[in-house]
Amino acid sequence: MSFGTSRLPRPVILDDIRGAQKMLSGVARTTAMEGSRYLTRLVGAPVLLKCENLQRTGSFKLRGAYVRIAGLSPEERAAGVVAASAGNHAQGVALASTLLGVRSTVFMPVAAPLPKVAATRDYGAEVRLHGQVVDETLAAAQEYARDTGAVFIHPFDHPDIIAGQGTVGLEILEQCPEVRTVVVGIGGGGLAAGIALAVKSLRPEVRVVGVQAEGAAAYPPSLRAGRPVAVRTPQTMADGIKVGRPGDVPFQIIQELVDEVRTVSEDELSSALLLCLERAKLVVEPAGASPVAALLSDPGAFRGPVVAVLSGGNVDPVLMERILRHGMAAAGRYLSLRLRVTDRPGALATMLTVLSGADANVLDISHVRTDPRLGLAEAEVEVHLETKGPDHCAEVATALRSAGYTILP
Repeated sequence: MSFGTSRLPRPVILDDIRGAQKMLSGVARTTAMEGSRYLTRLVGAPVLLKCENLQRTGSFKLRGAYVRIAGLSPEERAAGVVAASAGNHAQGVALASTLLGVRSTVFMPVAAPLPKVAATRDYGAEVRLHGQVVDETLAAAQEYARDTGAVFIHPFDHPDIIAGQGTVGLEILEQCPEVRTVVVGIGGGGLAAGIALAVKSLRPEVRVVGVQAEGAAAYPPSLRAGRPVAVRTPQTMADGIKVGRPGDVPFQIIQELVDEVRTVSEDELSSALLLCLERAKLVVEPAGASPVAALLSDPGAFRGPVVAVLSGGNVDPVLMERILRHGMAAAGRYLSLRLRVTDRPGALATMLTVLSGADANVLDISHVRTDPRLGLAEAEVEVHLETKGPDHCAEVATALRSAGYTILP
């Protein structure tokens, strides 16, 4: 989907981003640009990964947060700042505030992953757990700002935030001057807007492609409507881009400068995360893997050299385990089956022999004998297997059926 241009004055200009880059010198890292041989072969052109997952705090968020807080007046700094976030923005605000000597309070959902809560505290913020969902957490933070006078630091809907995130775009052009396509995930839009503004201001012929999760894709309907439109109850594993409504400020820039917005499925996100871990040896969160997911889903659609922005690497270990299992299943390397077997001594061992002969690795197995749906001489087995790909999954199923087993739906 391609979009027209906006005639409104831009809220951020290239000089703002250049000023942010100077401000961030010695604060934010110039993150590495790593080549990917696997993606290069798949796309048929050079693919480079911009590793913001290796940024301080584990994501690009430090850039915008620091620029925003650094721009406050002495009176505003004295009042402190407040933010609401489930993870990356929280850590960015916490560290930026500490570096600038500003008191920070960060509201996080009650169910926020413990490692992210601990990291936010370690970076110097006072953490308050409130609300079951981010909207409730956001309301609490805004109420705190009204009651105390603390400055609310929005995660994406402010020109200073966009200017800070736009420094990623300047680095991309410095590290890969021949780039022809930049692919970046979109949540509220701060990172994509900043990158698009930096890149298009200097190299207007470079194509900028945004990526959203299918279950939280507010930008496609918003761009069709010509204004931000909210998506009810966004659902995706990619918390970093799980935003129900585009920000007003980034929307204006994205509407004008981003060439296309694509969506990716949960299967594609988990497969991309697995690929980053296995092939690139990079720990990337689902939102950070979204550009890779777009390349995997339609590799012929991107002219190279391509730069895919890995926006963050803060993933909860418990969620990582679930995602990796999901990714392995999507890649045909993890197979779950329910079988009917005869309830007699040695039946389970016989079934395992069939699986061994098919070269399938058993990860977990459960044996049910007391379900009323079963006959007197029947048992049900649920088995989780590690396999070698879709063809191997089919071979395992064929081997079981050939041995007389019934595979249940």
